[in-house]
Amino acid sequence: MTPKHCFLAFLIRFLLAGRGETQPVHDSLKPQKVQFQSRNFRNVLHWQPGRALSGNSSVYFVQYKMYGQKQWENKEDCWGTQELFCDLTNETLDLQEPYYGRVKTTWAGKYSDWSLTPRFTPWWEMKIDPPVVNLTRVNGSLLVVLHTPDLPYRDLKGKNVSAENYYDLVYRVFTLNDSLEKEKKVYEGAHRVVRIEALTPRSRYCVVAEIYQPMLDRSSQRSAKRCVEIPRIDMDSSAIQK
Repeated sequence: MTPKHCFLAFLIRFLLAGRGETQPVHDSLKPQKVQFQSRNFRNVLHWQPGRALSGNSSVYFVQYKMYGQKQWENKEDCWGTQELFCDLTNETLDLQEPYYGRVKTTWAGKYSDWSLTPRFTPWWEMKIDPPVVNLTRVNGSLLVVLHTPDLPYRDLKGKNVSAENYYDLVYRVFTLNDSLEKEKKVYEGAHRVVRIEALTPRSRYCVVAEIYQPMLDRSSQRSAKRCVEIPRIDMDSSAIQK
């Protein structure tokens, strides 16, 4: 092989090798990890900058559609946003229907391709926050009142709609005796008002609770711990539901 042919062969191998290591600029700009996150039916689209970008220096464009529709809709509030999220709650109100979202970006005069979410169905993917716990000492017992998180919907009378309108919810209540450092489940059921008795006098009790969605086999996180001091009185009954 002549020197000229050797050089051409080397050049071809170099170009072929380099082709596998480079990518179009628009592909490296594509937003990453584009997905819906739903908490208490607040459906928010989240994403991360493309591989060629760092921080939040570019502008993003968001579209959405229901499964089966051909036409994508622009989300005006997120058309040219510099945020890494977009609230699509009002655009995904039909909880049983699947939706898609997609995001693209522009930077330095170049546009990326669209990055598409997986199929998203609000009813199946909604995660619920823990209940808010109100704790009151009543004649040597504890009265626990649980409040479910507010949803972004209102009924015809303008009142907040509860998650109980959409799911069968199970409430779990736990006590923690600080002196023994021992957790005990004292209630599991559908009631949101629970009375806990048979408490040890001169002790400090803490209560936490969670919500379980049987249909989805999914539990919320634990609530914030609420505590109360039990005075020196005689108590001998057991935990019951009120």
